[in-house]
Amino acid sequence: MDSTGADFAASRGVFAVDSTDPGAVSRGFDIFRHGWQTQVGDGFPLPTFSPMTTGDFRVRSRVAKLRDVAVTDLDSASVIRTAGTPYGYDDQVRIYVVRRGTWTLGASADHDEYTVAAGQFLLRHGPPLHFGATPETTVRILTLPSAVLAPRLRNRSVTEAADSAEMRLLMAHTNMVHATVADLGPTGVHAAHGAMLELARAVTTGRFDDAEPGLRPALVQAAKVLADGRLADPELSAAMLARELHVSVRTLQRAFTMAGESVTGYIRDRRLAQARLALTAPSHRPTVAELAAYWQFADSSHFIRAFKKRYGQTPAEYARSARS
Repeated sequence: MDSTGADFAASRGVFAVDSTDPGAVSRGFDIFRHGWQTQVGDGFPLPTFSPMTTGDFRVRSRVAKLRDVAVTDLDSASVIRTAGTPYGYDDQVRIYVVRRGTWTLGASADHDEYTVAAGQFLLRHGPPLHFGATPETTVRILTLPSAVLAPRLRNRSVTEAADSAEMRLLMAHTNMVHATVADLGPTGVHAAHGAMLELARAVTTGRFDDAEPGLRPALVQAAKVLADGRLADPELSAAMLARELHVSVRTLQRAFTMAGESVTGYIRDRRLAQARLALTAPSHRPTVAELAAYWQFADSSHFIRAFKKRYGQTPAEYARSARS
């Protein structure tokens, strides 16, 4: 591999670990550390972990690196505790987004303690701190170059709710990075990295540039996540999603169009998919009228036509074929 190829290979990395299976616990931490050292590298040194953690490392984790950005997901079934902070780190900003459980940082004579509960995030600039998590904690950690956010933070820490439009877009983008980083070429790495930094800035300022084409994929993904959680809501619409994401309906529709979809088409197809699942339920299979009402179709006739157009069968035909 020439120097250009080596530089590109070093610009991205990805690995996943699941040591929650009893047979994998004894090797879990070693596998995680090896993946980190080979795929993430020296720019993101690991802390020293407590013996209790290294001996009982039951986690599901996935890690992705894009140049000077790392995204770490940890879903822990055991206690996680550090015993020492790393040396040789670059000046960095970290964002801790907690979805479940409790994440704690600090707890030493030299530093304040920060406790981040489920549904919150902590944005911090400064040297790494000791950290810990209770069992059944799910956290996403973004490590970013300080030049992106440090001028605004100035060695401060900010804790806020993680349900803002800007954080939704950042989380949607990091999900896409996890899913695609292994297949990205140089252009893709550049685009994904740029969007990550732009969305991280947006979290600190409370706004993002909705006209920026590079953010459209994240906008689409964030809208889909919102829609998937509200498919039975009669108010679900492009207008509702745009309002939640602090963009105009036209901006949202344009982003979907660039992805080869439409907002209403996505909502309709997801509702039909859920209705199709219900038709195969082993007990209390709903009627066509019940499905049409629950999934917000105008009436049974509209639902049947849409279902047949999507799947080539009426709901009744599909249910019979599923039973057979």
